[in-house]
Amino acid sequence: MESVHITAGFILGLLGSLHCLGMCGPIALALPLNQTTKASFILSRFLYNFGRVISYSLMGLVFGLLGDRLKLIGLQQFVSVGAGIIILVYALFPQKSEALVLSIPFMKNVLGKINKIIAPLFKEKSVYALLKIGILNGFLPCGFVYVGIAGAISTGSPLNGMLFMMLFGFGTIPLMFTVTLFSSVINLKARLKLRKIVPAFVVVLAILFILRGLGLGIPYLSPKLNSAASGHDVECVH
Repeated sequence: MESVHITAGFILGLLGSLHCLGMCGPIALALPLNQTTKASFILSRFLYNFGRVISYSLMGLVFGLLGDRLKLIGLQQFVSVGAGIIILVYALFPQKSEALVLSIPFMKNVLGKINKIIAPLFKEKSVYALLKIGILNGFLPCGFVYVGIAGAISTGSPLNGMLFMMLFGFGTIPLMFTVTLFSSVINLKARLKLRKIVPAFVVVLAILFILRGLGLGIPYLSPKLNSAASGHDVECVH
C-alpha cells in the first residue's frame, strides 16, 4: 500500500502539470534564449525542470518529517484523513483555495522575495542560471504543490515524503519540458480540455487518503492500522 501511496505522487504531478502550465507556464516560456547551441539550450531547460524537482524533494523531506512526528503521537489516521479533506477542498474549489492561501501576508512576502531574486537570473547567460530559476520556481506559492505537500505529510516518513514529492516533480517534467522546448505544442483550447481531467483524479486521490486514514479493514484500500503502527504501544523490558 505504501508503494502505491508514494507512486500516486508521480500521477498527481503528471496531471498537475496541466495546472502548472497556467501558474509556471509564463515563467517557463520566458526563460532566457541566449544559449548558443541546441545542446546547451536543451540542457538549460532540463536544469530548470530539475531545479523544481530539487525544491519539491526538499519540501517532501520537511513535511514528511512533520508527518512522522504526528504519527509518533498517534495522529497518523487523522493526518491521512485531514490530507484527504484538504485535497478534496482544493479539487472542488481550486481558485478560492489558491486565493485564500495567497491572501496570507506570509505567502505574499515569500512571493515578493522570490520574484526579486528570480528577476536578475533571467539576464544571466549561464545555463546554470536556469537551475537556480527552477529551484526558486519550485518554492513559489502554488495550490497544486500544496496538494502534493498534504500527500507528503500523510506518508508519515521523511524518506517517503521526499520520494512522494520527488515523483511529483518528475511527473510534472514531461509536459513542462516539452512546453519549454516547443511553446506551441499544446494550444489553449486543448489545454483547457485536458485540465478538466485533473479535478476528477484529485477527488479520487482525496477519497483514497480518507479511506486509508479511516482504517476500515479493506485490504490495500483501507487497511486497519494496528496499535504498534500508530505508535501507542511501547514494549517494556524488565
